[in-house]
Amino acid sequence: MLELVSLMALALVLGFKHSYDSDHLIAVSNILRKVDSVKSSIRIGFSWAIGHMLTATIVTTALFIFKESFLNNVLPHLGKIAGLMLVALGILSLWDFFRLHSHMHSHDGIIHSHPHIHLKKYKDKKHSHIHMFGIGIVQGLASNDELLILFAASLAITSIGGLIAALGLFSLGVVLGMVLFAIAFSYPLIKLHSAKIYKYVSFGTGSAGIAYGTLMLFALA
Repeated sequence: MLELVSLMALALVLGFKHSYDSDHLIAVSNILRKVDSVKSSIRIGFSWAIGHMLTATIVTTALFIFKESFLNNVLPHLGKIAGLMLVALGILSLWDFFRLHSHMHSHDGIIHSHPHIHLKKYKDKKHSHIHMFGIGIVQGLASNDELLILFAASLAITSIGGLIAALGLFSLGVVLGMVLFAIAFSYPLIKLHSAKIYKYVSFGTGSAGIAYGTLMLFALA
């Protein structure tokens, strides 16, 4: 009984830690930069976590059933899919960064221009949640070190029901971790509501997405 309780506690902690993997934070921040409310950012973080754990549960169950054959022949290649997605998200963010244009103004009879970028927020909140659910599904394929630890710890439990229960608590940890990150990341941007800050956040998240995604493609991250 004590071993089972320890496994469940480990699952919760590992899930919370897992939500802060670099590729997760980079992907989610590329979307969170566009939210217009804390409530929306929480929903987006939650949508990502549910999508991620749907795939991660399938991957871990496959590990439980097929063990070494799945670990050696399939799992190493799944990260490349997530890497491609990170690169795509990064390109979209950099597209926003470079979409600078000039507005002409007249002051005291003198006409001049200055660079400007519109804050293009997500108007269709339901659509953005679907995006995050899909991104979570893709990212559930990769960066599963904590799941491998959980899988190894659960080998003493012969029933797959015990593993599923542990995955449930792992999923709860992932949800809690990502929701906290979503609030911490989006709250300052929402309060400041600055086109200049939005522009440079887009550059930062976009560059990070392309760089880290490329590392994942070459199995360097």
